[in-house]
Amino acid sequence: MLLTDAVFAADAAFAPVKPLIATLRGEKPAVPPLWLMRQAGRYLPEYRTLRFDKGGFLALATDPEAAAEVTVQPIRRFGFDGAILFSDILMVPWALGQELSFGAGEGPRLEPPLVDHALAALTRVPARLEPVYATCTRVAAMLPPITAFLGFAGSPWTVATYMVAGRGSKDQGETRRYAYRDPAAFAEIIDAIAAMTVDYLIAQADAGVEAVQLFDSWAGSLSPAQFERWVIAPNAAIVAALKAARPDLLVIGFPKGAGGKLPAYARETGVDALGLDETVDPVWADRHLPKGLPVQGNLDPLALIAGGAELDAGVDRIIAALADRPHVFNLGHGILPDTPIVHVERLVARVRRTA
Repeated sequence: MLLTDAVFAADAAFAPVKPLIATLRGEKPAVPPLWLMRQAGRYLPEYRTLRFDKGGFLALATDPEAAAEVTVQPIRRFGFDGAILFSDILMVPWALGQELSFGAGEGPRLEPPLVDHALAALTRVPARLEPVYATCTRVAAMLPPITAFLGFAGSPWTVATYMVAGRGSKDQGETRRYAYRDPAAFAEIIDAIAAMTVDYLIAQADAGVEAVQLFDSWAGSLSPAQFERWVIAPNAAIVAALKAARPDLLVIGFPKGAGGKLPAYARETGVDALGLDETVDPVWADRHLPKGLPVQGNLDPLALIAGGAELDAGVDRIIAALADRPHVFNLGHGILPDTPIVHVERLVARVRRTA
């Protein structure tokens, strides 16, 4: 063994156990690890200041130094067990060749929308993802040794809803109609997103990410058959490809709104852990999901805004319901911009049983 190998082995032997990673691997710590979706965001004054200075979201997300700073801001303030990469699910369609913009008060826009244009007409620009990888490298070097580093991507169905319509929508109607009208063309879009997503997440892992989350924010809008085709099947393909390429990379699936389809998603996709949105009864989830599968969630973000007794009761109820399986405490969706910081501090104290 070379001297450098011996030093590395010694360092690895004394590396601290990361509670979040241990839980995703199936362990059950006495206190569940904690992180929050969108924990790096508009509820933090330090984030608002930096975003203003950068002049907009995309400029901030593609500046590795600034994006790394945003990623670690909530770790400094709250000491969460995991830091999630500051970026956006629409980086993949941007790399696939659509133009991405974030208008003030309008939400993201993608041009041209694929409802009227062919996927094949787009010119792919994978170099657009390079700033994300540079951010990952910076964050990995900045985090405390006990803090896990999570990357993420949007799942193909959710990303496709934006690519087809060119924007977000309440019911994803344009994309649902497109998928029924021309399933072969829609499958090409799904496959292109999935292929780019695999490359994207492998590159995140190579830059220091230890686990990734697949966000399927609009999974709840599909019928059971369409859910099987456009949510379960492509996510299963992504997970299989990731595991073949990087066996140690952990994958959290988050099909928001899936409800009663969650057990099938858990069984058929091969994810290491399953995120629950706030509409899922954790008692039901514990009863119906595969035994021993780690779960994540699922406090209502509005309960966090309300604070007080309702916040305390919500935290206690979730922890009690999921006490018999590995559990990562989180919200049922992203933290909202008007969330009081003192309520987040209260949440952390309640989960960690110091309040």
